[in-house]
Amino acid sequence: MADNIETVPTEVPRKPQWLRVKLPTGENYLKVRSAVDNNKLHTICQSGNCPNMGECWGAGTATFMILGNICTRSCQFCAVATGRPLPADLKEPERVADAVFLMKVKHCVITSVDRDDLKDGGTSIWAETIRAIRRKSPATTSETLIPDFKGERELVEKIIEVHPEVVSHNIETVRRLTKEIRVQAKYDRSLDVLRMLKEGGMNTKSGIMLGLGETKEEILESIDDLAGVGCDVLTMGQYLQPTPKHAKVQQFVHPDTFAELREIALKKGFRYVESGPLVRSSYHAEKHVF
Repeated sequence: MADNIETVPTEVPRKPQWLRVKLPTGENYLKVRSAVDNNKLHTICQSGNCPNMGECWGAGTATFMILGNICTRSCQFCAVATGRPLPADLKEPERVADAVFLMKVKHCVITSVDRDDLKDGGTSIWAETIRAIRRKSPATTSETLIPDFKGERELVEKIIEVHPEVVSHNIETVRRLTKEIRVQAKYDRSLDVLRMLKEGGMNTKSGIMLGLGETKEEILESIDDLAGVGCDVLTMGQYLQPTPKHAKVQQFVHPDTFAELREIALKKGFRYVESGPLVRSSYHAEKHVF
């Protein structure tokens, strides 16, 4: 495996050519933006500064972010604002469902901020959003990219009850870096959530960011850990620092290394693996339904 994944440079490297993306343009992009704006919705595409927004919105897809755009956690990799969220909007599920219907989405991805301020972690809004989408667009499949809900089984089971076609929960980084990068999260708790989901009959998915200073051995350990809880789909992408206040990029991982990691993961039993510098959790999500 390439050495550039094992060493941490003393200075932040310059962004390489393979991480450049086109600015979002086109008729489909404008239609998606209009649907998002007119329904007063949030997307992780915008809040997370996703480099693939132009490509995905140009293809008519977006990842909707429910429960507001202010998170109760302060992860060091995430561009979403941290603070005290507004009360949950009970009308939001219908607005999301309206947007999915208007956009004629075949497969939608829903995510959310962490809502540790809510007794149910926001799971009632989660469940009603899935139900509303099914009422208005019964042919549309769904992926839910969920928080850890503090590892509380009864909250995880509320997601299982509405049975999305795919349930995703990201471990984000390797065990050693979790406390620094994810702050309020716990590596083993995330694995437990994925195990609960698999035991509940879900098709499960998780993602890892590279370039935060992890070693080759640590990445392979995380791949093994995810395989050990029956995770079906794995995404691996390059971490990009959203603002100067966030964790710095420690290395830019070459596309060849991503390709090699993909082959290793597939041999571990994952049903689908997305691995590349610009890969994000929802990238090519429609391919992850089986």
